[in-house]
Amino acid sequence: MSIALQTHDLSIGYPVPRRAPVALLSGYDVTLRAGELVCLIGPNGAGKSTLLRTLAGLQAPLAGHVCIDGQDVTQMDARARAQRIGIVLTERQSPGLLTGYGLVALGRHPYTDWMGRLSARDEAVVQWAVDAVAAADYAARPLEEMSDGQRQKLLIARALAQEPAVLLLDEPTAYLDLACRIEIMRLLRDLARTTGRAILLSTHDLELALHMADRIWLLADGVLHTGAPEDLALDGAFEAAFQTVGVTLNPATGSFVLQNDLRQPIHLGGDGAARAWTERALERAGFEVSANGAPLRIEIDQTTSGHRWQLWQDGACQEYPTLYALIDALKVVTQSSE
Repeated sequence: MSIALQTHDLSIGYPVPRRAPVALLSGYDVTLRAGELVCLIGPNGAGKSTLLRTLAGLQAPLAGHVCIDGQDVTQMDARARAQRIGIVLTERQSPGLLTGYGLVALGRHPYTDWMGRLSARDEAVVQWAVDAVAAADYAARPLEEMSDGQRQKLLIARALAQEPAVLLLDEPTAYLDLACRIEIMRLLRDLARTTGRAILLSTHDLELALHMADRIWLLADGVLHTGAPEDLALDGAFEAAFQTVGVTLNPATGSFVLQNDLRQPIHLGGDGAARAWTERALERAGFEVSANGAPLRIEIDQTTSGHRWQLWQDGACQEYPTLYALIDALKVVTQSSE
């Protein structure tokens, strides 16, 4: 894969009046490759938005360079930069009477004359961008009549209409429900592969990033870890980055879980999906699932009408029809034993 963007000895941060600048990241060489989806993740305040703005040329680095096609982005004029880098930010804006198609057409501004007239080729590119995000059915409608997910697709289409080599997005799934977040992430992954563009987005959707990204940029405590999601999971980078906020990565499942103060071990019998969901419910309630030797034991029984959970203690068994009822009973048991 060819390199679409690269940094040389890059340091980012922000100035402070009458004091030395505050550096959030110092001395890094990283690359964005054509056709890859890269997710930038990290705790709040780590510098994700500052890094994106620096890569986009919207603010100068404290030191080093960001280059596209061998050119420093800070040395490009606004038109040349907009032809190479498309940006989608999180800020909500009032759409006025603008239609979806009109919004996407704004992406041709770096190519039009001073009056903003669209040529036949401009119109063709705009229509291609609308089609690329599957928005043709509603692009003619006013933006104010659209859902947040539909608007976000059209903002991505506007950036695509710039025909950039690099697409940078700051939390594109913010404000969206789960189904829309998945749809947007899948769309961006597919666009990277089908259009050959390098796409970098910041996100707090950690598990979606693990599933969708070709590479992860993990920014935490002034360190930028890069690699495949699985590489960062195996070398402990995720756990180190998020341990201070009470989140840990389950290495067996590849999912993030909240750290709880585990009260006591519990034996769990069973398999399949029912076991996985039961283990999740027990961990959330503060129990540590143990293989053997625990005073409390749960067995999962699958019947023709569904699942039932048997709680064994001191040779006595009580059966529960739902996980909610089981957890409720466990709370009583543990409180009485304290």
